[in-house]
Amino acid sequence: MAAQGDLPAPEQGIVITHFLTVRDVARSSRFYADIFGGEIVLSENPAIVKVANSWIIMNPGGGPTPDKPGVTLVAPEAGDTVSSFMNVRVADIRAFYADAVAKGAEFLTEPLDRKAELRCYLRDPDGYLIEVGQATGMLHGVFADRPAATGQ
Repeated sequence: MAAQGDLPAPEQGIVITHFLTVRDVARSSRFYADIFGGEIVLSENPAIVKVANSWIIMNPGGGPTPDKPGVTLVAPEAGDTVSSFMNVRVADIRAFYADAVAKGAEFLTEPLDRKAELRCYLRDPDGYLIEVGQATGMLHGVFADRPAATGQ
Protein backbone atom coordinates (compact mmCIF):
# COMPACT_ATOMS: atom_id res chain seq x y z
CA MET A 1 0.00 0.00 0.00
CA ALA A 2 1.37 3.40 -0.98
CA ALA A 3 1.92 6.03 1.71
CA GLN A 4 -0.29 9.12 1.48
CA GLY A 5 2.73 11.32 0.66
CA ASP A 6 3.38 9.13 -2.39
CA LEU A 7 -0.12 9.72 -3.77
CA PRO A 8 -1.55 12.82 -5.45
CA ALA A 9 -3.83 13.57 -2.48
CA PRO A 10 -3.19 17.10 -1.17
CA GLU A 11 -4.08 18.00 2.40
CA GLN A 12 -4.65 21.59 1.21
CA GLY A 13 -5.03 23.30 -2.15
CA ILE A 14 -4.67 21.35 -5.38
CA VAL A 15 -2.27 19.06 -7.17
CA ILE A 16 -2.23 18.72 -10.94
CA THR A 17 -1.39 15.31 -12.37
CA HIS A 18 -1.19 13.98 -15.90
CA PHE A 19 -3.47 11.10 -16.97
CA LEU A 20 -2.53 8.85 -19.89
CA THR A 21 -4.75 6.28 -21.57
CA VAL A 22 -2.36 3.40 -22.30
CA ARG A 23 -2.51 0.03 -24.04
CA ASP A 24 -0.28 -1.85 -21.54
CA VAL A 25 -0.28 -0.39 -18.03
CA ALA A 26 2.72 -2.39 -16.76
CA ARG A 27 4.86 -1.50 -19.80
CA SER A 28 4.00 2.20 -19.60
CA SER A 29 4.56 2.34 -15.83
CA ARG A 30 8.01 0.79 -16.24
CA PHE A 31 8.86 3.28 -19.01
CA TYR A 32 8.10 6.32 -16.84
CA ALA A 33 9.79 4.79 -13.79
CA ASP A 34 12.92 3.80 -15.74
CA ILE A 35 13.38 6.76 -18.10
CA PHE A 36 12.34 9.53 -15.68
CA GLY A 37 13.53 7.96 -12.41
CA GLY A 38 10.01 7.59 -11.14
CA GLU A 39 8.55 5.31 -8.52
CA ILE A 40 5.54 3.10 -9.23
CA VAL A 41 3.36 3.80 -6.20
CA LEU A 42 0.29 1.91 -7.50
CA SER A 43 0.52 -0.77 -10.15
CA GLU A 44 -3.08 -0.65 -11.42
CA ASN A 45 -6.63 0.67 -11.10
CA PRO A 46 -5.15 3.23 -11.77
CA ALA A 47 -1.39 2.87 -12.08
CA ILE A 48 0.42 5.86 -10.56
CA VAL A 49 4.06 6.72 -11.09
CA LYS A 50 5.53 9.46 -8.92
CA VAL A 51 8.17 11.42 -10.86
CA ALA A 52 9.96 14.22 -8.98
CA ASN A 53 7.16 16.57 -7.84
CA SER A 54 4.51 15.14 -10.21
CA TRP A 55 2.42 12.07 -10.78
CA ILE A 56 1.55 10.27 -14.00
CA ILE A 57 -1.67 8.28 -13.77
CA MET A 58 -2.34 5.49 -16.29
CA ASN A 59 -5.23 3.22 -17.12
CA PRO A 60 -6.43 1.41 -20.23
CA GLY A 61 -9.07 3.03 -22.39
CA GLY A 62 -12.75 2.55 -21.91
CA GLY A 63 -16.20 3.80 -22.60
CA PRO A 64 -18.34 6.36 -20.85
CA THR A 65 -18.85 6.31 -17.09
CA PRO A 66 -21.50 8.09 -15.00
CA ASP A 67 -19.10 10.98 -14.27
CA LYS A 68 -18.01 11.39 -17.92
CA PRO A 69 -21.07 10.47 -20.00
CA GLY A 70 -20.47 10.29 -23.73
CA VAL A 71 -16.66 10.26 -23.32
CA THR A 72 -14.50 7.34 -24.51
CA LEU A 73 -10.80 7.14 -23.61
CA VAL A 74 -8.38 5.76 -26.19
CA ALA A 75 -4.61 5.68 -26.53
CA PRO A 76 -3.22 7.83 -29.36
CA GLU A 77 -3.35 6.59 -32.92
CA ALA A 78 -0.11 6.06 -34.81
CA GLY A 79 1.14 9.14 -36.62
CA ASP A 80 2.61 12.55 -36.17
CA THR A 81 -0.50 14.58 -35.32
CA VAL A 82 -0.78 15.44 -31.63
CA SER A 83 -2.98 17.82 -29.67
CA SER A 84 -0.91 17.96 -26.49
CA PHE A 85 2.33 16.70 -25.04
CA MET A 86 4.08 16.35 -21.73
CA ASN A 87 6.79 18.91 -21.04
CA VAL A 88 9.65 17.78 -18.79
CA ARG A 89 12.26 20.27 -17.59
CA VAL A 90 15.70 19.00 -16.57
CA ALA A 91 18.79 20.60 -15.06
CA ASP A 92 21.24 18.89 -17.45
CA ILE A 93 19.72 17.80 -20.75
CA ARG A 94 22.88 16.18 -22.10
CA ALA A 95 23.18 13.94 -19.04
CA PHE A 96 19.44 13.13 -19.13
CA TYR A 97 19.58 12.36 -22.85
CA ALA A 98 22.60 10.04 -22.51
CA ASP A 99 21.04 8.20 -19.56
CA ALA A 100 17.66 7.83 -21.28
CA VAL A 101 19.22 6.56 -24.52
CA ALA A 102 21.26 4.03 -22.52
CA LYS A 103 17.96 2.82 -21.01
CA GLY A 104 16.40 2.38 -24.46
CA ALA A 105 14.57 5.68 -25.01
CA GLU A 106 14.29 6.69 -28.66
CA PHE A 107 14.40 10.44 -29.31
CA LEU A 108 13.27 12.18 -32.50
CA THR A 109 16.52 14.21 -32.47
CA GLU A 110 19.42 14.91 -30.15
CA PRO A 111 19.00 18.02 -27.95
CA LEU A 112 18.90 21.11 -30.18
CA ASP A 113 19.68 24.71 -29.23
CA ARG A 114 16.49 26.78 -29.60
CA LYS A 115 18.07 29.99 -28.16
CA ALA A 116 15.82 30.05 -25.08
CA GLU A 117 16.46 26.42 -24.28
CA LEU A 118 18.00 23.16 -25.34
CA ARG A 119 15.30 20.64 -26.16
CA CYS A 120 14.46 17.34 -27.77
CA TYR A 121 11.45 15.03 -28.01
CA LEU A 122 10.79 11.33 -27.48
CA ARG A 123 7.73 9.13 -27.54
CA ASP A 124 6.54 6.75 -24.86
CA PRO A 125 5.44 3.16 -25.67
CA ASP A 126 1.94 4.36 -26.65
CA GLY A 127 3.22 7.13 -28.89
CA TYR A 128 2.66 10.07 -26.52
CA LEU A 129 5.05 12.91 -27.36
CA ILE A 130 7.31 14.14 -24.54
CA GLU A 131 9.38 17.31 -24.75
CA VAL A 132 12.54 17.37 -22.63
CA GLY A 133 14.09 20.78 -22.20
CA GLN A 134 16.71 22.71 -20.27
CA ALA A 135 16.36 26.47 -19.85
CA THR A 136 19.42 28.30 -21.17
CA GLY A 137 18.96 31.63 -22.97
CA MET A 138 15.61 32.36 -21.31
CA LEU A 139 17.49 32.63 -18.02
CA HIS A 140 19.26 35.64 -19.55
CA GLY A 141 16.36 37.22 -21.49
CA VAL A 142 16.99 35.39 -24.77
CA PHE A 143 13.89 33.74 -26.21
CA ALA A 144 13.13 31.58 -29.23
CA ASP A 145 12.07 33.11 -32.52
CA ARG A 146 8.33 33.27 -33.08
CA PRO A 147 6.98 30.62 -35.46
CA ALA A 148 6.47 31.74 -39.04
CA ALA A 149 2.89 32.66 -39.95
CA THR A 150 0.98 29.69 -41.39
CA GLY A 151 -1.96 31.59 -42.82
CA GLN A 152 -4.37 30.23 -40.21
